Amino acid sequence: MFKKILIANRGEIAVRIAQTVQELGITAAAVFSEPDRRAVHVAAADEAYALEGSTSAESYLRIDKIIDLARKHGVDAIHPGFGFLSENEDFAQACADAGITFIGPKPDVIRDMGDKIIAKEKFTAAGVPVVPGWSGAGDVSLDELKKIAAGVGYPVLIKAAAGGGGKGMRVVKTEAELQGALEAAQREANAAFGDARVFIEEYITRPRHIEYQIFGDSHGNVVHLFERECSIQRRHQKIVEESPSTALSAELRAKMGEAAVRAAKAIGYTNAGTVEFIVDESGAFFFLEVNTRLQVEHPVTEMVVGHDLVRAQIGVAAGGKLPFEQDQLRQTGHAMEVRVYAED
Repeated sequence: MFKKILIANRGEIAVRIAQTVQELGITAAAVFSEPDRRAVHVAAADEAYALEGSTSAESYLRIDKIIDLARKHGVDAIHPGFGFLSENEDFAQACADAGITFIGPKPDVIRDMGDKIIAKEKFTAAGVPVVPGWSGAGDVSLDELKKIAAGVGYPVLIKAAAGGGGKGMRVVKTEAELQGALEAAQREANAAFGDARVFIEEYITRPRHIEYQIFGDSHGNVVHLFERECSIQRRHQKIVEESPSTALSAELRAKMGEAAVRAAKAIGYTNAGTVEFIVDESGAFFFLEVNTRLQVEHPVTEMVVGHDLVRAQIGVAAGGKLPFEQDQLRQTGHAMEVRVYAED
């Protein structure tokens, strides 16, 4: 087991990870930018190291600074939390190169799942349902795109290949809107992700957004820990998350769980992750994306299955087997998480 884990994050998630790390008898190390010197997560840790910067770009997003501090202070493993560098394949690779365990999936899995076109191709091959559409492969003219969109059937959804959070996404209801929406989506995708590639999907009206917690280890074991209902959103950001979903029958819940595990096995997934699906009004479900990290809403799952996911993450990262098998997992009770928004 590890002796010291550095938590490369701040705020609530850093405090939450530190709690489990300390319960395991492991030293919890924090990092902080200058404005966060007296933050709660710093006080909660056993050790804390300054990143010498005021902005996130100068501190929490600096791979070199974090790795240097980890080496200097004898850190065995790094937990990235969520946000910041948690889905950055370069960070996961830098940890591996430095001989430090990254508590998360392998760098190549993070890279492939960060590209929605690659992800769709892999899961199509694995028999996981995906939304009908065009993958964005190759250079095509506007006229060809119009034919593709017509073949998919309006309305269609233009999505950024490297994106998330609603950026680089446009709903197109008619052919007349296609060119403007395409150009806008490409500009936004390039500005947000440095990658202008987009693809086209059928736009599913009134969908439900259901995500499955998955977990894999290095011994070939993969399970799901059931679903979280995430349909109540604003600007493509989740506001209410709950488990179990009131919309799923026992049969649909089982089918989606099996598909989530099949998806995880297809990419050799290890540690904690989330497979997201959308469900149409007929009950048909389609793969949306994989989040290669612990989710903000992971406590919802912890409360209904009765397992500490961070504890399991640490054990799996240290080479251990999953502490639970699929037939041992049950949903008990009902849990809900609500995000508080402050907007102008």
